[in-house]
Amino acid sequence: MIQSVPTLSQSPIEDEFVQNPYRFYKEARRAGDLFRWAEYDRICAISNRSVNAFLRDRRWGREIPKEMKPEEPERLEPFNRLERCSMLELDPPDHTRLRNLVLRAFTSRRISALQTEIRDQAENILSELDGPEFELQHTLAEKLPVLVIAKLLGVPGEMADQLLAWSHDMVAMYQAKRDRKIEDQAASAASEFTSYIAQLIEFRRSQQGSDLISGLIAAEDTSGKLSSDEMVSTCILLLNAGHEATAYSIGNGVKTILESGHPHKELVAPSQIAATVEEVLRFDPPLHLFERHAKEDMEMFGVSFKRGDTVAVLLAAANRDPLVFPDPETFNPFRKPSANASFGAGIHFCVGAPLARLELSTAFTSLFDRFPDLRLASPPRYANRFHFHGLESLRLSC
Repeated sequence: MIQSVPTLSQSPIEDEFVQNPYRFYKEARRAGDLFRWAEYDRICAISNRSVNAFLRDRRWGREIPKEMKPEEPERLEPFNRLERCSMLELDPPDHTRLRNLVLRAFTSRRISALQTEIRDQAENILSELDGPEFELQHTLAEKLPVLVIAKLLGVPGEMADQLLAWSHDMVAMYQAKRDRKIEDQAASAASEFTSYIAQLIEFRRSQQGSDLISGLIAAEDTSGKLSSDEMVSTCILLLNAGHEATAYSIGNGVKTILESGHPHKELVAPSQIAATVEEVLRFDPPLHLFERHAKEDMEMFGVSFKRGDTVAVLLAAANRDPLVFPDPETFNPFRKPSANASFGAGIHFCVGAPLARLELSTAFTSLFDRFPDLRLASPPRYANRFHFHGLESLRLSC
């Protein structure tokens, strides 16, 4: 039987929601698996089972059917050119081809080899923090992931601040408060970022090294070609995705650990740190909303969908579904592990998940080993940038 879904209203830029979106998710979950979010005019998947279903069902994809794509203004072409070639925005067969090339270069051996580099970078950053009070979000949380992904790709470390600036301007396009100023900044950043990466790729074609760009070129030579636009877009995607979400996760995680009351030393012990990282990712993840588009007419969860319809999957809400996670509103790093949705699911599951987990475990361990008596110096606040969920700043005292 075809059902209708309830409509709920919640501004995604209202401060009360920005600071704690989980209250709204809990209310919305009472409606069942799906609800319509009035401000987005979107049906949203809110339960763990519905989020996973839409992420895994091949009848739903990232690409809007070609005949239904809206026209974009020419001023956004530098940004949209990257989007059109982004692995994140494509479905098979193009997605499969690009992902396989990335996986051939983004190996577990290459990531494991970074462990010492990540620890050294973390300790270098922490050594420069002056007590008895310091800010962590814009130091360790932001700087560590961008230095690591830059090292991995073969981008000079002195470019870190510029990479952050370009990335922040581009990622702002996915925020609920997107406006003309944000769009213009994103287009400008995309143009400059593209020019820089294109030059770096050409340099690596003539002088290959042990970096990931060289690995992509080698994989391309043996497994199929990437167009110039695809190569540039893939490198920029890895840079942006490789540090934005991890930076928010580090800040959110440190805040959560400090507020939990659990002994820090116990949570970062070698036998416990992996479970602590998973619970941090479940409890307060950085990415909250992702969209899927229907490739055909169908019915799911009693609702009729047409080709081209869009569904928003609420990843963070799925992580607090009480049918999967007992007492979901409580941070419990000792709970029996269940797969969370923070890295997505299905064919678009995040290729950088192993690196992100390694960075989180190293950041938490290095931080609490160096500052065992760490505590919050002031109440942290989340920045107004939904669909992402991360702190404006994180002031700590030791």
